[in-house]
Amino acid sequence: MQTAADELVATYLRALGAADVGLAVSLFTADGVVHSPLYGPRPAQDFYSELFADTSQANLTLKSVMSGKNQDGQTTVSFWFHFDWRLPSGAAAPFDVVDVATLGSDGKISELHIIYDTVDVRPAFEAEVGQLSWRQAHSG
Repeated sequence: MQTAADELVATYLRALGAADVGLAVSLFTADGVVHSPLYGPRPAQDFYSELFADTSQANLTLKSVMSGKNQDGQTTVSFWFHFDWRLPSGAAAPFDVVDVATLGSDGKISELHIIYDTVDVRPAFEAEVGQLSWRQAHSG
C-alpha cells in the first residue's frame, strides 16, 4: 500500500527526472525553501529553475523512504536515492543523497534539506558553470 510519503517522493522524483519546475514547485508551500550544498538556501522556484538549467539528464534510483516527526512535532519525510546527474555538457556528476522534507499542515514541503558529500560533484559542477558553488563562494 502506497502511503502519502511514498506518493510525495514518487512525484518529487518524477519532477526531478523530467526537469519539471512546475511539478517540483507544486509540492512546496508558497514560501518553501530548499537548502542545497551547491546552490545554498533558495526559494523552491529559484532552486529548481537553476538546477534544471544546469541539468542535461537526471536518472534517479530510489533506495528508501522514511517518515516521522521532528523535534517540533512536524511531519518529516526523508528519502535516500542515487542521483545520476548529468551537467549541460553531458559530464557525469553522480551522487547518493538523502533529502529531508519538513511538511506543513497541508502536507506540502515547507523546507527541504539536501544532504550529500560534494567532494566529487563540486569540482565538476564548478568547472561546468564557471564559478564557485555556494559554499565555496561564501567560505572564508
